Amino acid sequence: MTIRLDMRRAVTKAAEALGDSVEAVREFLGRHLNEDGGFRGRDGKSDLYYTVFGLEASLALKAHIPYERVAGYLHRFDAGQSLDLVHLASLVRCRVNLTDIARDAFDSGTRRALIARLMEFRARDGGFSVSGGAERGHVYGSFLALGVCQDLLVDDLDPAGVLGSVGSLQMPDGGYSNEPTMTVSATAATAAAVLILHYLEAPLPMSAVQWLAARAEPYGGFSAIPSGPDLAIPDLLSTATALHALTLAGVDLDEIRERNLDYLDGLWDVQGGFHGHPADDVLDCEYTYYGLLSLGDLVGP
Repeated sequence: MTIRLDMRRAVTKAAEALGDSVEAVREFLGRHLNEDGGFRGRDGKSDLYYTVFGLEASLALKAHIPYERVAGYLHRFDAGQSLDLVHLASLVRCRVNLTDIARDAFDSGTRRALIARLMEFRARDGGFSVSGGAERGHVYGSFLALGVCQDLLVDDLDPAGVLGSVGSLQMPDGGYSNEPTMTVSATAATAAAVLILHYLEAPLPMSAVQWLAARAEPYGGFSAIPSGPDLAIPDLLSTATALHALTLAGVDLDEIRERNLDYLDGLWDVQGGFHGHPADDVLDCEYTYYGLLSLGDLVGP
């Protein structure tokens, strides 16, 4: 399996738990597709980053989306020469998701150009950074690069270099910081590190799994960083990434299942989306995807 396929499988499972509400999510996704074929971001404009969430959720939930229109939007970006790593990874993931439906496979020249653009983000320590020419990689950058390599069937990633870079970001408390300038472990970074180790078939430090599991809050959700009980504010990004990483690590979620389902219920909106946190008054495709991902991992196989 790959990062993309494992996440899509979890989102597909969420459809069963949604029951009749799945139609509300499909309609929500349809409303967030712009005329130009891109899914809208929080400013209403089409954005590749939000398109990957909208498209993948639409495919998983079998929403009635004009996929040819989405393919037309994606072709505007050609081989991603002007894109940063986040949007380059989004472009590749969208195009691969559409390969079967829109019969839109990469030609060999475009594939080579995408790989060449990806390698511009390789850091000198063997990992990947979100900016070119970096001395050291970031966990998020290496996670995105691994996903691109899986989707483009790249077999010269240099796993040892990526693992060395990611390993250098593990903190004494067992968690991972996203980048060298950060001095505290973060939930999303630790979840990404766990997934990198999982897919590269490297030994998984139990200290990382324990650190991640400890971010589960007593009333549901996961917090972004360690904090006191009165300061912790769980959010859906941290919750989704932590639950997915713990699931792939084989951790039994029984003990935290019900309270996290209650947490998700509190973020659900009858318009068919999920809010990012209780004070978030905007619905978007990103957090709706994270809500579905969380739900799919919680309902189990």
